[in-house]
Amino acid sequence: MGRHQRAETSGLISFILCLMVAAVSMTLYMDNAPAIWLVTRRVFIVGSAAVAICGVLSFIVGYSRRSRSLSGGNGWWVPIRRVFEIIALSVVYAATIFLSIYAILAIMNDMMGVRIFSGYIPWVCGIFAGIAGYITFVQADLMDAKTIASLLPLFVMAGVSTAGLTTDDPYWWHNNFSQLGDRTTFAARMFNSTLILAGVCIIIISYFAISELRATHRMRLAWSASHRPAPKVDDLPQASGEVHHFRLRTTLLSVLLVCSGIAFIGIGSFRYSPHPILHNVFARGLPGLMCILLIGLPWLAPQLSKAMYVISDLAIALCAAAGVIWLEGANTLTNVEALAGLMFLGWFIVFSRQIAAIEADRVQAQLVFIQSASGHVDGDDPVMIESRLSADQ
Repeated sequence: MGRHQRAETSGLISFILCLMVAAVSMTLYMDNAPAIWLVTRRVFIVGSAAVAICGVLSFIVGYSRRSRSLSGGNGWWVPIRRVFEIIALSVVYAATIFLSIYAILAIMNDMMGVRIFSGYIPWVCGIFAGIAGYITFVQADLMDAKTIASLLPLFVMAGVSTAGLTTDDPYWWHNNFSQLGDRTTFAARMFNSTLILAGVCIIIISYFAISELRATHRMRLAWSASHRPAPKVDDLPQASGEVHHFRLRTTLLSVLLVCSGIAFIGIGSFRYSPHPILHNVFARGLPGLMCILLIGLPWLAPQLSKAMYVISDLAIALCAAAGVIWLEGANTLTNVEALAGLMFLGWFIVFSRQIAAIEADRVQAQLVFIQSASGHVDGDDPVMIESRLSADQ
């Protein structure tokens, strides 16, 4: 069997194991937990956590089983960095699975009713755990940047939607999104937790995005140093070796992306009522960071396509127009915040997929380089630069 077929086969084994573990665990929990922990929302939390744990364990096994970086043959720093990367990716998957499964369980409970649905919870969680185990194992074995980018909107929409549906303030949207998280209720905690996890995931994905830009840059420099011609592939990204002040640009880009993630974390960590100053610093600082990042994108990341720069400018123009309409009294601040948040998350997903495209083009260039190079290709050859996300790195 080839690599993809082996990944699918191992994913099926993971499906069965995760299904049985989650189903048995939830059955034991439902039979032995005290009454206070059988409240509907707490059961959903435990069930979602069980599914998330199964999915993350499946991901870790699938991602680390073929890794060469954990052997210690490349020094002490490489295994530590690889462990950090595995933990970071696990956080992204855990957040996505937990919030998405909780939202699905809540919807199913509303459709069937608590009395009927409670008897199905162990096996429903088992099925979801099996699906999560299958998907995460296959994705871990075939990991790329597009996979990571596609996870971000899932748990953000799941978390915010669940918070909006379960809040005891039906008129929160008349003010702004901060009012949805400005309480000590379950809905407020769900909303704030979603923002915190979104910020963490933005920082994690930014780390891999910047790593890819630097990997492409190193590849170009290695080609130049090898005195062999680089492959002539029409759709290769712009030669990073021609970018002046490359280290400064990527550093500033990483700082802006990390600060954007920290802003999300700060908004979720500091509610408005007890911490109005800190909350406003993060909430009002995020649009400023967005403007600087999107306007300066052509200089910060010249490897991206021109269409990306046009989309960035359009996003700023739409948010500015919505803000003007709000100041005139014809719109609500909630709508402006929702538009700005969706625009940024949408932009970030497109940005991540652009980085993934650069990675794919670089891999193609490396294959062409191998075919065009003569003689033995050893481990020091510039073609051996690999993807940071690759499971077998």
